[in-house]
Amino acid sequence: MKKIAISIGDLNGIGIELALKNHHIVKEIVQPIYCIDSIMLDRASTLLNIDTPKDFEIVHKIAKPFKIRAGEITRESGVYSFASFLKAIELAKLQDVDGVMTLPINKKAWEEAGVKYKGHTDALRDFFHRDAIMMLGVPSMFVALYTEHIPLKDVAKEIRDISKLSNFLIDFYNSIDLKTNEEIALLALNPHAGDGGVLGDEERDIIKAKSIAEKFIGDEVYTNPIVPDIAFTPNFRKNYRYFVAMYHDQGLAPLKTLYFDESINISLNLPIKRTSVDHGTAFDIAYKKGRELNSLSYINGLRYLS
Repeated sequence: MKKIAISIGDLNGIGIELALKNHHIVKEIVQPIYCIDSIMLDRASTLLNIDTPKDFEIVHKIAKPFKIRAGEITRESGVYSFASFLKAIELAKLQDVDGVMTLPINKKAWEEAGVKYKGHTDALRDFFHRDAIMMLGVPSMFVALYTEHIPLKDVAKEIRDISKLSNFLIDFYNSIDLKTNEEIALLALNPHAGDGGVLGDEERDIIKAKSIAEKFIGDEVYTNPIVPDIAFTPNFRKNYRYFVAMYHDQGLAPLKTLYFDESINISLNLPIKRTSVDHGTAFDIAYKKGRELNSLSYINGLRYLS
């Protein structure tokens, strides 16, 4: 059974509740090590009125304890969630675990804590000096993002960097297992894929990057740029498992419409295996009674690592 470090996320959110309530399921899938100390675990479990399982293995030193403020953005919770993440990465680097699962953090809390990264993926790129690729989805449909958390107005400029885009396409291909004759759906940027340049000509750069990548790969594995508004229609998407979107919402709006409760976030092109839930801290329902959490994304993320 694989040993997996679980960074606990923002303790003002739902991460710790997911961990406690699903431990009986998780321990049958992987051997979890939760990156939380006994003081904060006791505080969270008391607020949630959930008994801590006797076999709930934790790390005993994370960061300075703080008062949990359910549903609030605080510097202290940002400090702690980042420290929990660092501990999980440390365990992976030391090969004490086989992979890392990250529960949701709040980006503003990280900012208030003085963390220079916008999120887990940014940090992983810096830690490992690798161009980590963000891919989200379920086994029947995974979406990789060429650009992630940048303003929409900057996306076209990133696409015009043909060297960067071609390297991304090579790295993505090398990070997944394609079946024989299976293609990767490559999305266009513009409506109608630019209509021959009438609605934009970024597709020409996408085609150039695709050509360079496929020469290196030695096979034609990418489609020509696909008109974005048909890419995820039922009759079209059944032909592909992997999609490359040019920007965040282009790929994730359809994915979350189809698989919001069950999709996961995977970091590719790294020397460690890392998954995450495909949702946020849910501050609006954190520590509140009388509602059920959906745990599918959390469980599926651990199944992927098992």
